[in-house]
Amino acid sequence: SGIYPLARFALMFENIDPIVRFFGVGTALLGIGFAVFEKDTKRMLALSTVSQLGFVLAAPEVGGFYALTHGLVKSSLFLIVGNLPSRNLKELRHRPIPRGVWIALAIASFSISGFPLLSGFGAKVLTMKNLLPWQVIGMNVAALGTAITFAKFIFLPHSNEVESPVKPSFWGAMALLLGGLVFANVVYYEAYTLGNIVKPLVTIALGWLAYWFIFRR
Repeated sequence: SGIYPLARFALMFENIDPIVRFFGVGTALLGIGFAVFEKDTKRMLALSTVSQLGFVLAAPEVGGFYALTHGLVKSSLFLIVGNLPSRNLKELRHRPIPRGVWIALAIASFSISGFPLLSGFGAKVLTMKNLLPWQVIGMNVAALGTAITFAKFIFLPHSNEVESPVKPSFWGAMALLLGGLVFANVVYYEAYTLGNIVKPLVTIALGWLAYWFIFRR
């Protein structure tokens, strides 16, 4: 609710726009700077939310689409981590989770990282195309940090032999939220050019490498 009037003022008054954009970049970097080191799943998601709101402010004219995508992703992620056997990521690395739960977790993590075929991809591409030149480096660093952060979920161990603790209503919610990520992907189908596809894939790959060789340790 605090972000909404800031984005509206940025669109209404030209002299406020660069100030809001500045705080958008700072917010994106500050939030993800803490999230990459966080070991508690729910605190990590909360810090990631701070960072993602920075993406909304960094490009106010397209912030609505980004906020919609983020809402679908983060709703999914909070529901999923509430059904994991522990909030501690170090423990989860040694305790396989049910494969079905992991698949839902991976889909949401792929979307927020900007993977193609999910609406997080289009939202990130649209945001990056509406940045001012001085914002580009900072927001690319924030995008890399997002890939590192959610690699913690994507590379968790999983198994079909683990009994799933979730209720049937959980899967109804997942179908609605994750289905929304696939459906909302068609809103910005112009994002699917070779250059737009390659850049986020490279960012995600670099994030995963950084996770495995630096942050995982």
